[in-house]
Amino acid sequence: MRKKLCMALLAGLAISSAYAQDPVVSSLRKETTKEIKKEADTIKYLWKRGGLINANFSQGSLSNWAAGGDNFSMSITSYFNYFLYYQKDRHSWDNNLDVNLGFVQTTSGGGRKNDDRFDFLSKYGYKLDSSKWYLSGLFNFRSQFFDGYTYSSGNPDFASTFLAPAYLTMAVGFDYKPNPDLSIFTSPITSRTVFVLNGYLSNKGAYGVDTGRNVKFELGAYMSVNYKKNIATGIVYKSRLDMFSNYLKDPQNINFYMTNLLAFKINRYFSATYSLDLIYDDNVRQFGPNGTSPALQAKSIIGIGFLKPLAPVRRLTKPINT
Repeated sequence: MRKKLCMALLAGLAISSAYAQDPVVSSLRKETTKEIKKEADTIKYLWKRGGLINANFSQGSLSNWAAGGDNFSMSITSYFNYFLYYQKDRHSWDNNLDVNLGFVQTTSGGGRKNDDRFDFLSKYGYKLDSSKWYLSGLFNFRSQFFDGYTYSSGNPDFASTFLAPAYLTMAVGFDYKPNPDLSIFTSPITSRTVFVLNGYLSNKGAYGVDTGRNVKFELGAYMSVNYKKNIATGIVYKSRLDMFSNYLKDPQNINFYMTNLLAFKINRYFSATYSLDLIYDDNVRQFGPNGTSPALQAKSIIGIGFLKPLAPVRRLTKPINT
Protein backbone atom coordinates (compact mmCIF):
# COMPACT_ATOMS: atom_id res chain seq x y z
CA MET A 1 0.00 0.00 0.00
CA ARG A 2 2.82 2.38 0.88
CA LYS A 3 4.58 1.60 -2.40
CA LYS A 4 1.42 2.38 -4.37
CA LEU A 5 0.98 5.68 -2.49
CA CYS A 6 4.60 6.74 -3.15
CA MET A 7 4.26 5.84 -6.83
CA ALA A 8 1.09 7.96 -7.07
CA LEU A 9 2.79 10.99 -5.48
CA LEU A 10 5.82 10.69 -7.77
CA ALA A 11 3.54 10.44 -10.79
CA GLY A 12 1.64 13.55 -9.66
CA LEU A 13 4.85 15.56 -9.23
CA ALA A 14 6.07 14.46 -12.64
CA ILE A 15 2.81 15.53 -14.30
CA SER A 16 2.86 18.91 -12.46
CA SER A 17 6.47 19.51 -13.57
CA ALA A 18 5.69 18.71 -17.15
CA TYR A 19 2.60 20.93 -17.00
CA ALA A 20 4.60 23.84 -15.62
CA GLN A 21 7.21 23.51 -18.37
CA ASP A 22 4.58 23.51 -21.10
CA PRO A 23 5.16 26.73 -23.17
CA VAL A 24 1.42 27.31 -23.59
CA VAL A 25 0.85 27.12 -19.85
CA SER A 26 3.81 29.43 -19.17
CA SER A 27 2.44 31.95 -21.65
CA LEU A 28 -1.01 31.87 -20.04
CA ARG A 29 0.57 32.32 -16.61
CA LYS A 30 2.52 35.41 -17.75
CA GLU A 31 -0.57 36.96 -19.32
CA THR A 32 -2.53 36.34 -16.13
CA THR A 33 0.21 38.03 -14.08
CA LYS A 34 0.18 41.04 -16.42
CA GLU A 35 -3.60 41.38 -16.15
CA ILE A 36 -3.46 41.27 -12.35
CA LYS A 37 -0.73 43.91 -12.31
CA LYS A 38 -2.59 46.08 -14.82
CA GLU A 39 -5.77 45.84 -12.75
CA ALA A 40 -3.86 46.90 -9.62
CA ASP A 41 -2.37 49.87 -11.48
CA THR A 42 -5.82 51.09 -12.57
CA ILE A 43 -7.24 51.24 -9.04
CA LYS A 44 -8.00 54.91 -8.37
CA TYR A 45 -8.58 56.85 -5.18
CA LEU A 46 -11.98 58.51 -5.25
CA TRP A 47 -11.57 60.33 -1.92
CA LYS A 48 -8.50 61.75 -0.22
CA ARG A 49 -8.54 63.51 3.12
CA GLY A 50 -6.01 64.90 5.59
CA GLY A 51 -4.94 68.10 7.30
CA LEU A 52 -2.81 69.77 9.94
CA ILE A 53 -3.10 70.69 13.64
CA ASN A 54 -0.76 73.27 15.16
CA ALA A 55 -0.71 74.83 18.66
CA ASN A 56 1.86 77.30 19.99
CA PHE A 57 2.25 78.53 23.57
CA SER A 58 4.47 81.22 25.04
CA GLN A 59 4.67 82.68 28.57
CA GLY A 60 6.80 85.32 30.24
CA SER A 61 7.06 86.85 33.71
CA LEU A 62 9.05 89.69 35.26
CA SER A 63 9.95 90.47 38.85
CA ASN A 64 11.80 93.63 39.88
CA TRP A 65 12.78 94.15 36.25
CA ALA A 66 14.37 97.60 35.93
CA ALA A 67 13.92 97.81 32.17
CA GLY A 68 10.15 97.57 32.56
CA GLY A 69 7.53 95.45 30.93
CA ASP A 70 4.49 93.39 31.84
CA ASN A 71 4.87 91.31 34.96
CA PHE A 72 3.04 88.49 33.24
CA SER A 73 2.24 87.63 29.64
CA MET A 74 0.88 84.53 27.97
CA SER A 75 0.00 83.78 24.39
CA ILE A 76 -1.71 80.79 22.80
CA THR A 77 -2.22 80.44 19.05
CA SER A 78 -3.69 77.52 17.14
CA TYR A 79 -4.28 76.51 13.55
CA PHE A 80 -6.42 73.70 12.15
CA ASN A 81 -6.66 72.61 8.52
CA TYR A 82 -8.73 69.84 7.01
CA PHE A 83 -9.11 68.96 3.34
CA LEU A 84 -11.31 66.51 1.47
CA TYR A 85 -10.64 65.88 -2.23
CA TYR A 86 -12.61 63.85 -4.76
CA GLN A 87 -11.32 62.75 -8.16
CA LYS A 88 -12.96 60.47 -10.73
CA ASP A 89 -12.58 60.52 -14.50
CA ARG A 90 -12.96 64.20 -15.48
CA HIS A 91 -14.63 65.26 -12.25
CA SER A 92 -12.85 66.85 -9.29
CA TRP A 93 -14.17 68.35 -6.07
CA ASP A 94 -11.83 70.10 -3.62
CA ASN A 95 -12.92 71.12 -0.11
CA ASN A 96 -10.70 72.95 2.37
CA LEU A 97 -11.33 74.32 5.89
CA ASP A 98 -8.94 76.63 7.78
CA VAL A 99 -9.52 77.69 11.40
CA ASN A 100 -7.28 80.06 13.39
CA LEU A 101 -7.75 80.93 17.06
CA GLY A 102 -5.42 82.93 19.32
CA PHE A 103 -5.49 84.50 22.77
CA VAL A 104 -3.07 86.77 24.60
CA GLN A 105 -3.09 87.73 28.28
CA THR A 106 -0.95 90.53 29.73
CA THR A 107 -0.88 92.38 33.04
CA SER A 108 -1.41 95.79 31.47
CA GLY A 109 -3.77 94.91 28.64
CA GLY A 110 -5.78 92.07 30.10
CA GLY A 111 -7.05 89.26 27.92
CA ARG A 112 -7.91 89.62 24.24
CA LYS A 113 -7.92 87.57 21.08
CA ASN A 114 -5.05 87.99 18.64
CA ASP A 115 -6.25 85.59 15.95
CA ASP A 116 -9.72 84.47 14.88
CA ARG A 117 -10.76 83.14 11.49
CA PHE A 118 -12.65 80.35 9.81
CA ASP A 119 -12.46 79.96 6.07
CA PHE A 120 -14.24 77.30 4.00
CA LEU A 121 -13.57 76.87 0.29
CA SER A 122 -15.25 74.37 -2.03
CA LYS A 123 -14.45 74.03 -5.72
CA TYR A 124 -15.89 71.68 -8.34
CA GLY A 125 -14.17 71.18 -11.68
CA TYR A 126 -14.79 69.32 -14.95
CA LYS A 127 -11.61 68.54 -16.88
CA LEU A 128 -11.50 69.79 -20.47
CA ASP A 129 -10.23 66.96 -22.71
CA SER A 130 -6.72 65.86 -21.70
CA SER A 131 -5.51 69.36 -20.82
CA LYS A 132 -4.69 70.82 -17.40
CA TRP A 133 -7.72 73.13 -17.52
CA TYR A 134 -10.98 72.62 -15.68
CA LEU A 135 -14.34 74.33 -16.08
CA SER A 136 -15.03 75.12 -12.42
CA GLY A 137 -17.40 76.61 -9.91
CA LEU A 138 -16.18 78.02 -6.58
CA PHE A 139 -17.82 78.72 -3.22
CA ASN A 140 -15.98 80.49 -0.38
CA PHE A 141 -17.21 81.66 3.02
CA ARG A 142 -15.04 83.50 5.54
CA SER A 143 -15.74 85.07 8.95
CA GLN A 144 -14.72 84.84 12.62
CA PHE A 145 -16.16 83.35 15.83
CA PHE A 146 -15.78 85.89 18.66
CA ASP A 147 -15.95 89.63 19.42
CA GLY A 148 -12.92 91.64 18.36
CA TYR A 149 -11.71 95.06 19.52
CA THR A 150 -9.18 97.63 18.39
CA TYR A 151 -6.97 99.34 20.98
CA SER A 152 -5.34 102.13 18.97
CA SER A 153 -6.97 104.90 21.03
CA GLY A 154 -6.15 103.30 24.37
CA ASN A 155 -9.75 102.27 24.98
CA PRO A 156 -11.17 99.13 23.38
CA ASP A 157 -13.39 99.82 20.39
CA PHE A 158 -15.75 97.07 19.24
CA ALA A 159 -14.70 96.09 15.71
CA SER A 160 -16.01 92.64 14.74
CA THR A 161 -18.02 89.62 15.82
CA PHE A 162 -19.57 86.46 14.38
CA LEU A 163 -20.92 87.21 10.86
CA ALA A 164 -19.82 90.85 11.15
CA PRO A 165 -18.12 90.90 8.83
CA ALA A 166 -18.59 87.75 6.79
CA TYR A 167 -17.68 87.31 3.13
CA LEU A 168 -19.45 85.02 0.66
CA THR A 169 -17.88 84.52 -2.76
CA MET A 170 -19.41 82.50 -5.60
CA ALA A 171 -17.74 82.26 -8.97
CA VAL A 172 -17.73 80.37 -12.27
CA GLY A 173 -14.58 80.21 -14.34
CA PHE A 174 -11.53 78.18 -15.30
CA ASP A 175 -9.09 76.36 -13.05
CA TYR A 176 -5.54 75.65 -14.23
CA LYS A 177 -3.74 72.78 -12.46
CA PRO A 178 -0.26 72.26 -13.95
CA ASN A 179 0.72 69.94 -11.06
CA PRO A 180 -0.74 68.63 -7.76
CA ASP A 181 0.86 71.52 -5.81
CA LEU A 182 -0.64 74.48 -7.70
CA SER A 183 -4.11 75.65 -8.66
CA ILE A 184 -4.94 78.95 -10.42
CA PHE A 185 -8.64 79.76 -10.63
CA THR A 186 -9.88 82.74 -12.66
CA SER A 187 -13.43 83.99 -13.08
CA PRO A 188 -14.77 86.94 -15.11
CA ILE A 189 -18.16 86.67 -13.36
CA THR A 190 -18.08 86.57 -9.57
CA SER A 191 -20.53 87.64 -6.88
CA ARG A 192 -19.10 88.82 -3.57
CA THR A 193 -21.46 89.54 -0.67
CA VAL A 194 -20.40 91.32 2.51
CA PHE A 195 -22.48 90.65 5.63
CA VAL A 196 -22.45 92.85 8.75
CA LEU A 197 -25.11 91.24 10.97
CA ASN A 198 -24.56 93.49 13.98
CA GLY A 199 -26.56 96.64 14.68
CA TYR A 200 -23.71 98.69 16.13
CA LEU A 201 -21.33 98.00 13.25
CA SER A 202 -24.11 98.28 10.67
CA ASN A 203 -25.08 101.75 11.93
CA LYS A 204 -21.45 102.81 11.58
CA GLY A 205 -21.39 101.66 7.96
CA ALA A 206 -18.47 99.36 8.76
CA TYR A 207 -16.81 97.17 6.13
CA GLY A 208 -18.34 99.06 3.23
CA VAL A 209 -22.04 98.43 3.85
CA ASP A 210 -24.38 101.40 3.63
CA THR A 211 -25.23 102.92 7.02
CA GLY A 212 -27.95 100.90 8.70
CA ARG A 213 -27.75 98.07 6.15
CA ASN A 214 -26.56 94.54 6.80
CA VAL A 215 -25.60 93.33 3.33
CA LYS A 216 -23.58 94.68 0.43
CA PHE A 217 -23.53 92.96 -2.97
CA GLU A 218 -20.62 93.25 -5.41
CA LEU A 219 -20.10 91.86 -8.92
CA GLY A 220 -16.67 91.56 -10.47
CA ALA A 221 -13.66 89.52 -11.58
CA TYR A 222 -11.90 87.11 -9.26
CA MET A 223 -8.71 85.08 -9.06
CA SER A 224 -7.63 82.52 -6.45
CA VAL A 225 -4.17 80.94 -6.37
CA ASN A 226 -3.56 77.99 -4.04
CA TYR A 227 -0.12 76.49 -3.50
CA LYS A 228 1.13 73.79 -1.15
CA LYS A 229 4.61 72.32 -1.24
CA ASN A 230 6.75 69.99 0.85
CA ILE A 231 9.95 71.98 0.37
CA ALA A 232 12.11 69.41 2.15
CA THR A 233 11.74 66.70 4.77
CA GLY A 234 9.79 68.26 7.62
CA ILE A 235 9.33 71.66 5.90
CA VAL A 236 5.90 72.56 4.51
CA TYR A 237 4.79 75.79 2.82
CA LYS A 238 1.11 76.59 2.24
CA SER A 239 -0.19 79.76 0.58
CA ARG A 240 -3.36 81.23 -0.85
CA LEU A 241 -3.94 84.51 -2.70
CA ASP A 242 -7.41 85.86 -3.56
CA MET A 243 -7.92 88.98 -5.69
CA PHE A 244 -11.21 90.70 -6.54
CA SER A 245 -12.12 93.70 -8.71
CA ASN A 246 -15.60 95.19 -8.25
CA TYR A 247 -17.18 96.12 -11.60
CA LEU A 248 -19.83 98.25 -9.85
CA LYS A 249 -17.47 100.66 -8.09
CA ASP A 250 -13.80 101.59 -8.53
CA PRO A 251 -12.74 98.41 -10.40
CA GLN A 252 -9.14 99.68 -10.46
CA ASN A 253 -8.94 99.27 -6.67
CA ILE A 254 -8.26 95.55 -6.38
CA ASN A 255 -9.00 93.88 -3.05
CA PHE A 256 -6.73 91.02 -2.09
CA TYR A 257 -6.43 88.51 0.70
CA MET A 258 -3.29 86.39 1.22
CA THR A 259 -2.35 83.75 3.77
CA ASN A 260 1.05 82.10 4.20
CA LEU A 261 2.15 79.30 6.53
CA LEU A 262 5.67 77.91 6.81
CA ALA A 263 6.16 74.97 9.19
CA PHE A 264 9.48 73.43 10.26
CA LYS A 265 9.26 70.08 12.00
CA ILE A 266 11.82 69.89 14.84
CA ASN A 267 11.06 66.36 15.98
CA ARG A 268 8.11 64.03 16.30
CA TYR A 269 6.15 66.34 18.58
CA PHE A 270 7.44 69.90 18.13
CA SER A 271 7.78 72.37 15.29
CA ALA A 272 8.45 76.01 14.49
CA THR A 273 5.88 77.90 12.45
CA TYR A 274 5.64 81.30 10.80
CA SER A 275 2.38 82.69 9.44
CA LEU A 276 1.82 85.92 7.52
CA ASP A 277 -1.60 87.26 6.50
CA LEU A 278 -2.04 90.29 4.26
CA ILE A 279 -5.35 92.00 3.49
CA TYR A 280 -6.26 95.04 1.42
CA ASP A 281 -9.96 95.87 1.19
CA ASP A 282 -10.93 99.19 -0.36
CA ASN A 283 -14.20 99.09 1.58
CA VAL A 284 -12.48 99.00 4.98
CA ARG A 285 -11.75 102.69 5.52
CA GLN A 286 -10.87 103.08 9.18
CA PHE A 287 -7.17 103.89 8.92
CA GLY A 288 -5.06 106.97 8.27
CA PRO A 289 -4.91 110.25 10.25
CA ASN A 290 -8.66 110.77 10.08
CA GLY A 291 -9.68 107.12 10.25
CA THR A 292 -11.27 107.27 6.81
CA SER A 293 -8.69 105.63 4.53
CA PRO A 294 -8.02 102.04 3.45
CA ALA A 295 -4.64 100.49 4.24
CA LEU A 296 -2.70 97.25 3.99
CA GLN A 297 -3.52 95.02 6.96
CA ALA A 298 -0.75 92.65 8.05
CA LYS A 299 -0.57 89.96 10.72
CA SER A 300 2.48 87.80 11.41
CA ILE A 301 2.94 85.14 14.09
CA ILE A 302 6.07 83.16 14.98
CA GLY A 303 5.78 80.24 17.33
CA ILE A 304 7.24 77.00 18.56
CA GLY A 305 4.79 74.34 19.61
CA PHE A 306 2.95 71.18 18.70
CA LEU A 307 2.45 70.27 15.03
CA LYS A 308 0.57 67.18 13.96
CA PRO A 309 -0.03 66.44 10.28
CA LEU A 310 -3.23 64.49 9.77
CA ALA A 311 -2.01 61.66 7.55
CA PRO A 312 -3.82 61.62 4.20
CA VAL A 313 -6.35 58.81 4.02
CA ARG A 314 -7.47 57.44 0.68
CA ARG A 315 -10.61 55.48 0.06
CA LEU A 316 -10.26 52.84 -2.63
CA THR A 317 -12.88 52.16 -5.22
CA LYS A 318 -13.25 49.42 -7.81
CA PRO A 319 -10.78 49.34 -10.73
CA ILE A 320 -11.31 52.07 -13.30
CA ASN A 321 -9.98 51.72 -16.82
CA THR A 322 -7.83 54.68 -17.84
